[in-house]
Amino acid sequence: MRELDQLFERWLANRWEQASDAERAVFLRMLDCEDDRLWRWFMGYEACPDAELAELIARIRALPA
Repeated sequence: MRELDQLFERWLANRWEQASDAERAVFLRMLDCEDDRLWRWFMGYEACPDAELAELIARIRALPA
Protein backbone atom coordinates (compact mmCIF):
# COMPACT_ATOMS: atom_id res chain seq x y z
CA MET A 1 0.00 0.00 0.00
CA ARG A 2 1.63 3.22 -1.16
CA GLU A 3 0.37 5.31 1.77
CA LEU A 4 2.01 2.96 4.25
CA ASP A 5 5.22 2.96 2.21
CA GLN A 6 5.36 6.75 2.50
CA LEU A 7 4.97 6.58 6.28
CA PHE A 8 7.66 3.93 6.56
CA GLU A 9 10.03 5.80 4.25
CA ARG A 10 9.66 8.88 6.43
CA TRP A 11 10.61 6.88 9.53
CA LEU A 12 13.54 5.26 7.75
CA ALA A 13 14.84 8.62 6.55
CA ASN A 14 14.43 10.36 9.93
CA ARG A 15 15.01 7.67 12.52
CA TRP A 16 16.62 4.43 11.28
CA GLU A 17 20.24 5.50 11.75
CA GLN A 18 19.71 6.62 15.36
CA ALA A 19 17.34 3.79 16.29
CA SER A 20 18.45 1.18 18.77
CA ASP A 21 18.62 -2.46 17.77
CA ALA A 22 15.43 -3.04 19.76
CA GLU A 23 13.57 -0.25 17.96
CA ARG A 24 14.78 -1.55 14.60
CA ALA A 25 13.56 -5.02 15.53
CA VAL A 26 10.09 -3.65 16.32
CA PHE A 27 10.04 -1.83 12.98
CA LEU A 28 11.01 -5.00 11.11
CA ARG A 29 8.38 -6.96 13.03
CA MET A 30 5.80 -4.36 12.04
CA LEU A 31 6.67 -4.93 8.37
CA ASP A 32 5.56 -8.55 8.78
CA CYS A 33 2.01 -7.43 9.59
CA GLU A 34 -0.64 -7.41 6.89
CA ASP A 35 -1.22 -4.08 5.15
CA ASP A 36 -4.93 -3.93 5.92
CA ARG A 37 -4.27 -4.37 9.62
CA LEU A 38 -1.46 -1.78 9.56
CA TRP A 39 -3.76 0.66 7.78
CA ARG A 40 -6.45 0.27 10.45
CA TRP A 41 -3.86 0.84 13.19
CA PHE A 42 -2.27 3.87 11.53
CA MET A 43 -5.63 5.47 10.75
CA GLY A 44 -6.91 4.84 14.28
CA TYR A 45 -9.77 2.60 13.15
CA GLU A 46 -8.50 -0.18 15.40
CA ALA A 47 -6.17 -0.27 18.40
CA CYS A 48 -2.96 -2.22 17.96
CA PRO A 49 -2.91 -4.99 20.59
CA ASP A 50 0.91 -5.03 20.76
CA ALA A 51 2.25 -2.25 23.01
CA GLU A 52 5.64 -2.01 21.27
CA LEU A 53 4.05 -1.78 17.83
CA ALA A 54 1.48 0.73 19.08
CA GLU A 55 4.25 2.95 20.47
CA LEU A 56 6.19 2.80 17.21
CA ILE A 57 3.06 3.56 15.18
CA ALA A 58 2.44 6.64 17.35
CA ARG A 59 6.02 7.83 16.82
CA ILE A 60 5.78 7.31 13.06
CA ARG A 61 2.47 9.18 12.91
CA ALA A 62 4.04 12.08 14.84
CA LEU A 63 6.87 12.58 12.33
CA PRO A 64 6.58 15.73 10.21
CA ALA A 65 5.44 15.17 6.65
